[in-house]
Amino acid sequence: MKIAILGYGRMGKTIEQIALDRNHEIVYKTSEKINTEELQKAEVAIDFSIPDAAFENITTCFKNNIPVVSGTTGWLDRYEEAVKICNENKGAFIYASNFSLGVNLFFQLNENLAKLMSKFKEYTVAIEEIHHTKKLDKPSGTAITLTESILPYTQKEDWKLVEEDEKASANQIPVVAKREEDVKGTHSIKYSSAIDDIEIKHTAHSREGFALGAVIAAEWLSDKTGVFTMKDVLGL
Repeated sequence: MKIAILGYGRMGKTIEQIALDRNHEIVYKTSEKINTEELQKAEVAIDFSIPDAAFENITTCFKNNIPVVSGTTGWLDRYEEAVKICNENKGAFIYASNFSLGVNLFFQLNENLAKLMSKFKEYTVAIEEIHHTKKLDKPSGTAITLTESILPYTQKEDWKLVEEDEKASANQIPVVAKREEDVKGTHSIKYSSAIDDIEIKHTAHSREGFALGAVIAAEWLSDKTGVFTMKDVLGL
């Protein structure tokens, strides 16, 4: 498979190595504005750029009939617009806040636990995420995905980014985001009552899990049309 990498930072370089190990060919890689002539050499694009570039990268792929897998976070206010352009161009698209296979299983576990806990109003829920100091968005897209999966099973209306000792209002789920040196990504969900706590946690040990999931998603997407998620890729 011929792959274009849009956003050739640390994740882009890891994706390149994983793709080469899986016998794919990298035909174009850039962190600049897309050269459409170079892009058209690819059979699929993987976007791990920056929030300001993601929408243009993704929609340029649609307009050039290139399926695109995107893991860039911080641009989702334009997600529905991107989906519309994808459908208009009969394109193919997968967006995920996290492509790690383990995290996507964790997403499902989180939703299942939220369903169970919905019957027990004595528990309150809170989310914490920890990432490396160079991560631009706060909270992480993964934390937002986790929180938005919990909300329908609560009486909360929204979530709020808070400091560690700060409380959210009664109708909000508190989300704490910490930035520490060389942390690949840790996400935890805690349900607390006066009697006990119930907690689930995912800890990433390397970026390779995110990169592998993105390449697997690109392999799955390459011959399809439509908008999909990692649940489709993994059959969850």
